Amino acid sequence: MATMTPLQKRAERRGRNQTMVDMNLVSLIDVFTILIFFLMSNVGVETLATTRAVKLPESLAQKAPKETLLVVVTGSEILVNTKVVASVVDAIAVDGDLIQPLKAELDLQVGREVVLKANEADSKRVTIMGDKDIPYKLLRKVMATAARSGYTDVSFAVRQRFEP
Repeated sequence: MATMTPLQKRAERRGRNQTMVDMNLVSLIDVFTILIFFLMSNVGVETLATTRAVKLPESLAQKAPKETLLVVVTGSEILVNTKVVASVVDAIAVDGDLIQPLKAELDLQVGREVVLKANEADSKRVTIMGDKDIPYKLLRKVMATAARSGYTDVSFAVRQRFEP
């Protein structure tokens, strides 16, 4: 056997130490099929994040929700985008229709600069997610406060009920 140069020895060791890895593509195809099915089944479905503290009323409405500023009214608190701004007891006790801490937070939100002109119309929209057991008096105060802060398009979050 002829002597090998160091470069040839290195190439032979590299070839001897390399092992070919067989990849089973069937299981990968199954995973991708499930992923594609999941993504296709959820296209166009927009839902609002809801808390367990809020039991939404049911509706037969077919219109899909849009992503807007969210005011959540639970049995004990009023939140704006997950930030607690007032308690329900204090809001009901207020004389008149203006809830001052809620108005201050809504004014702060409406004062934010809109980056895209296409989103300018959405900056005046608010969605109220209220528990189905809250009194109408409180709901009216929240709506009036939103209107005084410049929100012209008020929507209510409901749970969609399907008729058989």
